Amino acid sequence: MGGSFNPAHGGHRRISLMTLAALGLDEVWWLVSPGNPLKPQAGMAPLPARVASARAQARRAPIRVSAIERELGTRYTVDTLARIRRRWPTKCFTWIMGADNLAQFHRWRRWRDIARAMPIAVVARPGYDSRAVAGPAMAWLGRFRRPAASLKKPAGWSAPKLVLLRFDPDPRSATAIRQANPMWAKGAIASSLRDGLTRRKIAPWGRA
Repeated sequence: MGGSFNPAHGGHRRISLMTLAALGLDEVWWLVSPGNPLKPQAGMAPLPARVASARAQARRAPIRVSAIERELGTRYTVDTLARIRRRWPTKCFTWIMGADNLAQFHRWRRWRDIARAMPIAVVARPGYDSRAVAGPAMAWLGRFRRPAASLKKPAGWSAPKLVLLRFDPDPRSATAIRQANPMWAKGAIASSLRDGLTRRKIAPWGRA
């Protein structure tokens, strides 16, 4: 599950845990992006602040927080996932994203290659579902739609495969948090941060 996490909040945690249970996953990885090519950089907090906020939300949960894209030097999801699969060849991965991302998935670089690399689980989001269903990506992915239970079987880890998940809506949002507290990042930096996957130290604010 990738994202800006600007900042991470309880909604991210709740959706991750519900998805984990629905799909029978062992854990969820939060890939905190150094910079999203489809999002403006204005208002984006430094990477260490966003990682720290994610670590705080992931505490005591089967969620690993990583900024591995900065270490790998990748900019696009398709390249990041290819490198992750090579690094952890024995693991079976599912890409998790919200319906807002599905609506613009056709704008992602080599998005069909992402779909061919691993199953995709899309979590419904109020206000985006109709656009996601009507979007160009769904026109192609729709033929590969399967029930969530299919991923719990050994033969279910094949791609392309699309699973649509719907949970009770969560009103929390990073935008609302930033509007209520524009300086949230100032208090988010931990004295020592290590990547949840690589265990490498993440540079403190000012050296991100």
